[in-house]
Amino acid sequence: MAFTASCALAAHAFDLTDTQGKRHQLAEYQGRWVVVNFWATWCVPCIQEIPEIAEFQREHPNVRVIGVAMDAENTGKVKQFAQRVGHDYPLVLSNAKVAAQLGEPRALPWTQVYDPSGKRVYDRAGRVTRKSLEEATRSKPSTRT
Repeated sequence: MAFTASCALAAHAFDLTDTQGKRHQLAEYQGRWVVVNFWATWCVPCIQEIPEIAEFQREHPNVRVIGVAMDAENTGKVKQFAQRVGHDYPLVLSNAKVAAQLGEPRALPWTQVYDPSGKRVYDRAGRVTRKSLEEATRSKPSTRT
C-alpha cells in the first residue's frame, strides 16, 4: 500500500489526555513524526491493525503513536479490550473536546500522520500496516506536499 497525500494539511494544535492521565500535545512532539489512529471495539479492520501499529511503535520509539477509541461510553470496557488486542501505546478516549481538536473521522479505521514540523500530511480511512507506517514516516516533509 503506497502512502500518498493529496496535500499537506495545516495541523491544529492538539492537547489530549490519555487513559493514564498523561497529556499529549502536538507542540511537545516538534521534530518527531506523530501518528494518530482512530478505532472502535466493533470495527474489525481496526482490531486487525492494532497489533501492527503496536509493533511499529515498539520498533520506532522516535515516532509518537496515539490511539483514539471512538466508542468511549464504557471506559473500563474499552481499556480492557485495548489491552487484550495488544494496544500498548497511549490510548485517548474520544469525546467532544477530542473531536473539536482532531476532527471526526469519516470512517474507521482512520489515521492521521503529522510530520516533524507539525503539518498533517496523511488523513484518511483504511487499514494501515507496519510497512505503510514506516513508509509514511520515512518520507521527508518537504516531499509530502
